Amino acid sequence: MALSFGRRGSGCSPLRGLAVAVGIAVCGLPGTAPAADISVILDEARLVKLPERVATLVIGNPSIADAAVQAGGMMVITGKGYGTTNILAIDRAGAVLLEKTIEVREPGTDVVVVYRGIERESYSCTPYCLRRVMLGDSPPFFDATATQTGARNALAQGLAQPK
Repeated sequence: MALSFGRRGSGCSPLRGLAVAVGIAVCGLPGTAPAADISVILDEARLVKLPERVATLVIGNPSIADAAVQAGGMMVITGKGYGTTNILAIDRAGAVLLEKTIEVREPGTDVVVVYRGIERESYSCTPYCLRRVMLGDSPPFFDATATQTGARNALAQGLAQPK
């Protein structure tokens, strides 16, 4: 059975018809999202210069990113969770001085993710692979790693005694 794109004698070859069909299919797909103004890696911070006279910073979704004003007209943006949100810098009169989109994305090449069926574990491999608390890890792995990390931090701060 032969496929035909277009009428005979219409000047529309089968390849041209296929190209048009593919073009229509591709054009019907949703486009890529515009690039974020500020990109931050999860659990890392980025310095951004603020305009003068900023009195208030507003983060659209504080579970994705956090921001703090620093001396010298700088702000520190910290990635808290994956996703996209926005930030507004407002002066005392309520005028918006800055509006930017923030994207928080996954860490780079030093993270190895292991799947055991539907269970997920993350390891930081710089250069040795050690457990890492990452959003999306399976609850038993995440909880055990977070508990160990919290206990270690408490020991380092002198808040707990070793067992």
